[in-house]
Amino acid sequence: MTNNPSCGVKVLGTGSAVPNNVLDNETLAERFQVDRDWIEQRTGIRERRYCDEDEGTYELQVRAIKDALESTRMKGSDLDLIICATVTAEMTCPSNACRVAAAVDSKPAGAFDLVAACSGFVYAMNVADNLICGGSYNTIAVVGCDAMSKLTDPNDRGTSILFGDAAGAVILQRCDDTSKGCFYQTMSADGEPWPALYIPTCEQDLVEGDEATTEIGMLRMKGKEVYKFAVTKFQEITETLLNETGLTPDDVSQFICHQSNMRIIESAQTKLGLADEKVYKNIDLFGNSSAGAAALCFDQLWKDGKINDEDIIVMLAFGGGLTWSSSAWRI
Repeated sequence: MTNNPSCGVKVLGTGSAVPNNVLDNETLAERFQVDRDWIEQRTGIRERRYCDEDEGTYELQVRAIKDALESTRMKGSDLDLIICATVTAEMTCPSNACRVAAAVDSKPAGAFDLVAACSGFVYAMNVADNLICGGSYNTIAVVGCDAMSKLTDPNDRGTSILFGDAAGAVILQRCDDTSKGCFYQTMSADGEPWPALYIPTCEQDLVEGDEATTEIGMLRMKGKEVYKFAVTKFQEITETLLNETGLTPDDVSQFICHQSNMRIIESAQTKLGLADEKVYKNIDLFGNSSAGAAALCFDQLWKDGKINDEDIIVMLAFGGGLTWSSSAWRI
């Protein structure tokens, strides 16, 4: 969908947070009795971060948003709304966003969690842009974060080698320059194949055949199905965005993609002819952190000076639900 905004939306600053603990391929190779090179060849991941027992999504979200506020020299009270994209919130009530809002003293700013799995951060950026352009909000903090280690069975090789924990935050604000902000976005879903990637909370949630795979409350994934979906959807949504906006890959400064699997990213990149320097990758050091992945990429690119005024960036994500989303911005 192409936007015709009544105002502009500018990025004021970003922040991020990752746990100190590192889970490397050597440890996993020993656990699963496989070669460590096999893990990297299969996923492109060399290490991933994971939370301590007394650390989780809430702590990472608070650290990321405080980092973003510090980078902009703002206070929590300057925010009108906080959107936390996550599937690993400690509780459904209260939302993590409400607790994060209290931690940064943003009362009476609105706050809510958004659940769209790995697509969560891109969904949330689209929603924030729409809310600002709608005139109801002036300044919004978007946080993408998941502590996947809390929901990953350490004995399940298929998920343990992929997932990690991370958070990223972006602060957006209304401006008069209508050229700034999101000028194209999509948010899509197909709930029919949901059993390909899900987190059951009780036995009734289990799909036939999944009864004995992992514990209740742990992530279950059909790797081949998810891989096929991701490769196909990545290429499809990128081509659609370029066709409908009239952009060429040369027009885009950075493609900020969900860090699902290095093979998926590189496969789509090759098919689409995207230059390596325009497709940021950090999955080798952080793994797949679901809603935190693209958010962390955004912060690292911003702080490295690789996103600049007037640049066009494209965000792309796909995940459980199944969901997928795209978003084109002029900074």
